[in-house]
Amino acid sequence: MEETYFRRGFGLKSQVQPLIDLEYHSALVEEIRSEGNRKVLGDVTVRLAKEFGFCYGVDRAIDYAYETRHKFPEKRIRLVGEIIHNPHVNQRIRDMGMDFILPDSSGAFDFSELTEQDVVILPAFGVTVQDLGALREVGCVLVDTTCGSVLLVWKRVESYARDGFTALIHGKHYHEESRATASQVLNHEGGRYIIVRDMPEADLICDYIAKRQKRLSRDAFIEHFRAKATEGFDPDLHLQKIGVANQTTMLANESLAIGARVREAMVEGSGEDYAESNFRSFDTICSATQERQDAIETMMAEGPPEVMIVMGGYNSSNTDHLAHLCRTFTTTYHIEDAACIDLENGTIRHKPDIGSDTPEEMAADWMPEGPFDLGITAGASTPNNKIGEALLRILEIRGVEYQPTE
Repeated sequence: MEETYFRRGFGLKSQVQPLIDLEYHSALVEEIRSEGNRKVLGDVTVRLAKEFGFCYGVDRAIDYAYETRHKFPEKRIRLVGEIIHNPHVNQRIRDMGMDFILPDSSGAFDFSELTEQDVVILPAFGVTVQDLGALREVGCVLVDTTCGSVLLVWKRVESYARDGFTALIHGKHYHEESRATASQVLNHEGGRYIIVRDMPEADLICDYIAKRQKRLSRDAFIEHFRAKATEGFDPDLHLQKIGVANQTTMLANESLAIGARVREAMVEGSGEDYAESNFRSFDTICSATQERQDAIETMMAEGPPEVMIVMGGYNSSNTDHLAHLCRTFTTTYHIEDAACIDLENGTIRHKPDIGSDTPEEMAADWMPEGPFDLGITAGASTPNNKIGEALLRILEIRGVEYQPTE
């Protein structure tokens, strides 16, 4: 029987790697890296975070997409949603003749036009249990690029459901990864989940767990979490045994703090022995996310730059959180692409706050007049060539001509 599910690529990396290097490499970025992530260019001292840009999971997803096109040059190839949250990369995928199946407003995908002759790529965020089942029924070739760090979280959440624990997931309930992670509880009868966005939402749950006066009535609680929890979720029944997990790209410190707060509430409501038996928590932040957040802490400890540029898609959760972290230290501009920096008038178009629906703003005179430190980092879905393009635009505005080192 012909194989229809591929998770380890096609062994074509050597054939596609030269093209990937050509399309995503930046000589300027590599030069700065080679000089200790710091370089003086005219009156701008550029400081790169020690960890930024493409992570292993993104590298792998892009490799597999290019390999898939190489393996099936004549077949129709579809991707379930965006392969990663970067507009440049996704456009390049389209340019190669691979189209996207985009979700509707409720997050649902329509696979009715697919046939067994098609090839379908699953994104780095993964897909829900239901969507994977629907695709298997179609019988098309599946190329699974789900990140290994995401798979580890899935295993944790599934173990919670298997043992009768409700999975409390720190994440964005509308995000593809959180939706896919939450769906893993459905592998076990009676599996349950509830998704919290931040500490205030976690505190609403802690009121029930701690048996204290509640900020939300039972009915208001159910309504508030209706789109963020298993159908029929009952806070009086389903918060007795809790296992904490998270969307891998959230702020690590916040995820750990939410877990600690939930455990404290369980001790408050039912005692230490009860919490010991009925609470579970494991750090499921992926190493790449942690490393990029740690690199910002290190950079800021050395002395915050006057201006920080954070590059990455506006719907990229890990980029959002890098920008949020940077804003706690210095003036920060989250830009999606080099085109956000206008060469004619020197303005910068940026997203001023966390959240994919936050509108862009335009800033003028955003760079100091004299010499200054410019910090740069990028989300895990941002290629080096886009970082290099943005930096070259900044240097051109400053009147600095960059000459590559021979």
